[in-house]
Amino acid sequence: MKKNMKKTTSKNNPKKDANVILKTFKVSKESLLLDFLYFKITNDSKNNIKHYLSNHQVLVNGTMTSQFDFKLCKEDVVTIVKNKVDVKKKPTVKLDIIYEDDELIVINKPSGLLSIESDKEKQDTAYGMLQEYVSRNDKKARVFTVHRIDKDTSGVLVIAKNEEIRNKLQHNWQSIVKNREYVAVCEGVFKEKKGQIKSYLKKNVNNLMYSTNDKVNGKLAVTNYQVMKENKLYSLVDVHIDSGRKNQIRVHMNDLHHPVVGDDKYGSLQNPLGRLGLHAYILEFIHPITKKNMVFKAKIPDSFNRLFNKKNNG
Repeated sequence: MKKNMKKTTSKNNPKKDANVILKTFKVSKESLLLDFLYFKITNDSKNNIKHYLSNHQVLVNGTMTSQFDFKLCKEDVVTIVKNKVDVKKKPTVKLDIIYEDDELIVINKPSGLLSIESDKEKQDTAYGMLQEYVSRNDKKARVFTVHRIDKDTSGVLVIAKNEEIRNKLQHNWQSIVKNREYVAVCEGVFKEKKGQIKSYLKKNVNNLMYSTNDKVNGKLAVTNYQVMKENKLYSLVDVHIDSGRKNQIRVHMNDLHHPVVGDDKYGSLQNPLGRLGLHAYILEFIHPITKKNMVFKAKIPDSFNRLFNKKNNG
């Protein structure tokens, strides 16, 4: 079942829009939002705590929430910010819903949109858009993050509609996922058209990942690739990952001296697409409750294929 919905995101100066965080709490057990705030904030009056909510200063998982009886679940993050969140600043971003049932929503996440808020970036997210979407018909409805894909990567993203399915998927993600395929536009022409890269990944002081032989402190990452199309400048590569490590494909393509285009963090000097040339186009897993095999596909962006039209092959 396919649906489209439109949402808006702010493109204003991030420094201008920055909002100071006053308090942050992680939820350890199920609770209603106002009760949780009363319990956690002991040095403020109940009227002031209510004002945080009514004045749009409370965020749950990065999304502004003013609903007093909003149901919090374990692992939610509640943040109180100094200034009122302006919910009217909403330029247009279109989200494609690939699939939806009573337990899951699967979207084709656009490049440039966060899956969920990060420590450094608090802006519109796929999570927040879908939370608003399910709340239209039921104010008590919730969505839950199962996994993430990089902000600048597009493609298949799965969101759960209840805590049980989130936990079953998230806690067994590596074992129940049968296939994760990406398509990458990489710089140059590959000498070996098919191969496997295996390394241990670690994070450096700049929060970037790199390959190492350190088996103790690094996490094993296995990437399989095959060139689908090529011209004199670029290669369109099908990538299958046996592990889901942060920035895994981006690091491994750079290790092969064929960085993903538009990836200035990992060696790319070219940006013919005006975005990161990475798209998650197939995700396959066994549903942990029904045991059905679920396969979700997100169409490869037209801009990727256009680079390999005959007129661009010279």
